[in-house]
Amino acid sequence: MAAAVQSSHTMQNSHLDALLPEWMKNELLTGTSIMAVEFDGGVVVGADSRTSLGTYVSNRVTDKLTRVTDSIYCCRSGSAADTQAIADIVSSHMEILHGSQTHSFNPNNGNKDVPEGHNMLMAGIIVAGWDKTNGGQVYTIPLGGMIVRQPVAIGGSGSTFVWGYVDATYKPNMNKEQTVDFVKNTLTLALTRDGSSGGVVRVAIITKDGVERRVFLHNELPEFYQG
Repeated sequence: MAAAVQSSHTMQNSHLDALLPEWMKNELLTGTSIMAVEFDGGVVVGADSRTSLGTYVSNRVTDKLTRVTDSIYCCRSGSAADTQAIADIVSSHMEILHGSQTHSFNPNNGNKDVPEGHNMLMAGIIVAGWDKTNGGQVYTIPLGGMIVRQPVAIGGSGSTFVWGYVDATYKPNMNKEQTVDFVKNTLTLALTRDGSSGGVVRVAIITKDGVERRVFLHNELPEFYQG
């Protein structure tokens, strides 16, 4: 009896799935522009706010800057479900490992040797934070699970449009406000060109004094070219 009911539900769900438009069957992706930069005294992390289902924008004001601890944040790109799950798991681990440094736990290690027939996590993550030993630090964790410290890191679909600008504009040991402007300008250029990025620009400034959050609305973003 139970098997027959379950079979009926399965058939009903399959029938309903067939009626859905294609864009509603797509995985929820944070096709995105994310960024983190070390500066003299801390780090600035930033992201756009668009989340999409294929070509459909499902959320215009997503917060892609996720708290891991009071002094560590991560920026997420890829599958929204995978990246959020990873962030939640790491946050839980860090609560257990209270006082650990920024790079203590690599959430994508399981992606290195994925058995045949199993899916890799669709998660590209930038982790940034501050600790009293090493100051401000930025680490990139791409799909394969490698972890690399970099003074400036960009990711997501919008990053392909701004590598040249980042290379030409970044300067070591910028102060806080210079770094915030650099992140805001870079993300504005990315979301202007990338159809999967958009909305507002969110930044988090992490120093020994804690985390300062800022939001730059669309009308507050700089204008570089009007053609």
